[in-house]
Amino acid sequence: MRAYRLAADEHGHAFALREEADPAPGPTEILVRIRAASLNRRDLMILAGTYPLPARPGIVPLSDGAGEVVAVGGAVTRFRIGDRVTGAYFPRWRDGRLTPDRADQLGCTLDGMLADHAMLDEQWAVGVPDHLTWEEAACLTCAGVTAWNAVTGGEPPVAGQTVLTLGTGGVALFAIQFARLLGCRVIAVTSRAAKAGQLRALGAEHVIDRTDIPAWGAAVRDLTGGEGVDRVVETVGPATLEQSLIASARYGQIMLLITRGDGRPRIEIAGDAWARSLAAIRRLFVGNRADLEAMNRAVAAHRLRPVIDRVFAFEEAHAAYAHAQRGDLFGKVVIRGG
Repeated sequence: MRAYRLAADEHGHAFALREEADPAPGPTEILVRIRAASLNRRDLMILAGTYPLPARPGIVPLSDGAGEVVAVGGAVTRFRIGDRVTGAYFPRWRDGRLTPDRADQLGCTLDGMLADHAMLDEQWAVGVPDHLTWEEAACLTCAGVTAWNAVTGGEPPVAGQTVLTLGTGGVALFAIQFARLLGCRVIAVTSRAAKAGQLRALGAEHVIDRTDIPAWGAAVRDLTGGEGVDRVVETVGPATLEQSLIASARYGQIMLLITRGDGRPRIEIAGDAWARSLAAIRRLFVGNRADLEAMNRAVAAHRLRPVIDRVFAFEEAHAAYAHAQRGDLFGKVVIRGG
């Protein structure tokens, strides 16, 4: 089979395509023919050597991918040949809270999905909704689960509440879809005014261009009659966190998904913005297998479809990374299987 593998270089990591022997599953393993895989922000960080969890040398990259089971070990009971599956971001974290012994990640410390085949323990995989294409099914593991927990976590949302999203990446767009599914209104903030129409078509009631309105927190409050939003899906920070706090209702929730720095040694919030708020700031890190399964049930029931920015061929993986690094995306970057 063919597999891309990481190797350290002076810039962090590089990756190259290799020919390898076809693997055979152990007793509790399934062999999955990968039909599509997708990129997340953390994959760019791993390549740059800036991700907090060091990548294992020689790892197959990408946590997100989908395909069909083509072989099973003798003790496997959860899947059969022909089943459509994806992997869990934290394969060892099935439910409950994240603990250090459950912190392994596909595409970082465990081989990921950028290969012709992936070997997964049967407990590491879940089925995918039947209505999704392979490319769509490859978008669920990281961005989908992160957005699901950002919208549904903490104090449960109530229909009619307002959710604020930031940006046009995979998490933000999933969050709009999930918020609308739950009967919430959505306000979207973006630095790309040209994408305002796409955000409205997806379900955002109002779109604010933060390039035009740097102090957009107050503008968001104005759109809510001065009350503020009930939930912020904070995907851009840390520089935006103060505005998110200003935009929040007195008892709002800020679901904090910061995964990149902007050179600042610390997060700073003005005292008056902090003093007038009783909002809860909740840190999120994707989710567990039970979260992925719950999200997939909702996706299947409502026939929701992930938003894809662009699809690349398997041989164009380097071009896919370069496209993602440019940052002007609306949705997920997908690499089709070989």
